[in-house]
Amino acid sequence: MSNTQPSDKALVPFVSVENMMNLVHHIGIERMLGGLSAYIEEDFRRWELFDKTPRIASHSAEGVIELMPTSDGEVYGFKYVNGHPKNTRAGLQTVTAFGLLANVGNGYPVLLSEMTVLTALRTAATSAMVARHLAPKGADTMAMIGAGAQSEFQSLAMKSICGIRAVRLYDIDPAATAKAARNLSGMGLDVATCGSAEDAMEGAQIITTCTADKQYATILTDNMVGSGVHINAIGGDCPGKTELAPAILNRSDIFVEYPEQTRIEGEIQQMPPDHPVTQMWEVINGTAPGRTSAAQITLFDSVGFAIEDFSALRYIRDHIGGTDYYLDLDLLADPDDPRDLFGMLRRAGPG
Repeated sequence: MSNTQPSDKALVPFVSVENMMNLVHHIGIERMLGGLSAYIEEDFRRWELFDKTPRIASHSAEGVIELMPTSDGEVYGFKYVNGHPKNTRAGLQTVTAFGLLANVGNGYPVLLSEMTVLTALRTAATSAMVARHLAPKGADTMAMIGAGAQSEFQSLAMKSICGIRAVRLYDIDPAATAKAARNLSGMGLDVATCGSAEDAMEGAQIITTCTADKQYATILTDNMVGSGVHINAIGGDCPGKTELAPAILNRSDIFVEYPEQTRIEGEIQQMPPDHPVTQMWEVINGTAPGRTSAAQITLFDSVGFAIEDFSALRYIRDHIGGTDYYLDLDLLADPDDPRDLFGMLRRAGPG
């Protein structure tokens, strides 16, 4: 961290949206996705060290605002994030976010960053990291059901980390499908635009669902899912919002980040509270099985978890040193005499 710490201890490195985009281009998006995936997997391997709690959510009819905190005992991190599906109709982002890392020893922030772009990157990196462990061997085609803000990131992460060569896109809004196809052109993927979810799933070994409407929905019906596939279900991420028919869950081996959160927000909110799941960190550590047969349906019921955001912020902290892609913010009052905050204020006044 020393290479990113400003000389004045009261200044906090801040990564804006513009600088985050500049950093992505500086590193290269596929290389960055791979780096984020490695950081996330590293933190999954030390999962038991972290403070863990379901995210703190404030729900409304329009959406949700959440805080996602965690700590590994040395560094504390949190993310503020919203999810408002109707925002798209007003030309606003469905999801926006920012995050912070702080030194546990003194409580001082060491990084403040936008996390709207970074969340898209970390979500895709997590999906691909998990798929690398669970997807069938030799998987080369992904169906992308839902062509919103996540679709391109998911596609590129699966390409760079899992080696897929083709993506088949479908969205109920043809303009969204066309947008994703346009953005992915020239990125080294064979991109097909499809007229239905069934069409998109033809020949796909990995199926990613990521739709936006906050409702119990059935994006995939039981008859659409054959044996041997890996389902990356990332759209069901709050109470009352799902994408898969319950029968699919009954046929699948389900893998989750943090069960206490996923049972509230994920696809398994449709199931009994004791429905069996496997925590992904156990698969990564080799203490629980992942894919065990070619015919098995594996399902990653992903809702996003604070440790993944912690990993992403840690990656940014470690990669802004020596670049111009952050600003030093005068965020913390830090008087020469810690007991004389009023004196600092008074000396700053006129005269």
